[in-house]
Amino acid sequence: MTGPEQDLQAAQREIELLREELAETNQGVLALYAELDDKAEELRQVSELKSRFLSYMSHEFRTPLVSIQSMARLLLERYDGPLSEEQEKQVAFIQASSQEMSEMVDDLLDLAKVEAGKITISSDWFELIDLFAALRGMFKPIMTSDAVDVVFEEPVGVPPLFSDNQKVAQILRNFISNALKFTQQGAVTISARPEPENHVRLSVTDTGIGIAESDLPHLFDEFTQVRSLRTPAWRGTGLGLSVCRRFAELLGGRVEVRSKVGEGSTFSVILPIQRPPEATQEVAS
Repeated sequence: MTGPEQDLQAAQREIELLREELAETNQGVLALYAELDDKAEELRQVSELKSRFLSYMSHEFRTPLVSIQSMARLLLERYDGPLSEEQEKQVAFIQASSQEMSEMVDDLLDLAKVEAGKITISSDWFELIDLFAALRGMFKPIMTSDAVDVVFEEPVGVPPLFSDNQKVAQILRNFISNALKFTQQGAVTISARPEPENHVRLSVTDTGIGIAESDLPHLFDEFTQVRSLRTPAWRGTGLGLSVCRRFAELLGGRVEVRSKVGEGSTFSVILPIQRPPEATQEVAS
């Protein structure tokens, strides 16, 4: 056998070996894809079960909580006779606890809807000055401390927004409620200013206790609670800020936080002046 023929046969053997290796590799890749598909389906089913559980639990809790709040209100209004000072304190505690539970249920239901893709976004043009006026009226009745001022700065130079007014209001309500919870004196200031690339920044700044820098990266994660704030006076589920982040993303924006221990915090949501079309597609999927 001549040299060229030997070289040709050797090349053919190498080609056959390469084909066998490629065939084995392809089989491995196909098996890997099949395994990934199975895992993805398992994760989808787990996520669906989680959303169903959250939704079911939220609905089941709502009715007894409303009943507890109604009974507590009737007792505090003396419909069934006078209360002693100690009884009034106990009923007020029951009412406050049921309100806290009710807010948790609302957050759980919102979270379940977001994860199930069932959140409805209704966009329309609205003025921030009207939104601020509505929020001011909402928080005025619950302001019982003269040590903290709630200041709504006039949104000068900020154009109207084309977004979901209710979702934006819910984000700001959560920010304001948290700020009031952790601010013993000073002010909680709500402001708006234009941002580059046709965006607007809505911020809630407080003079409260502040948050350590190490806690900031995970502040908007689900069920996250700041270690330094886990006291009986400042309880929470760690869901409210997570819902705010989800809503901001659905509106085509994002959330940010700046804080320093002992000096206060600033929570912001940055939104496009006009909500992009892809946000609608994401919600509808």
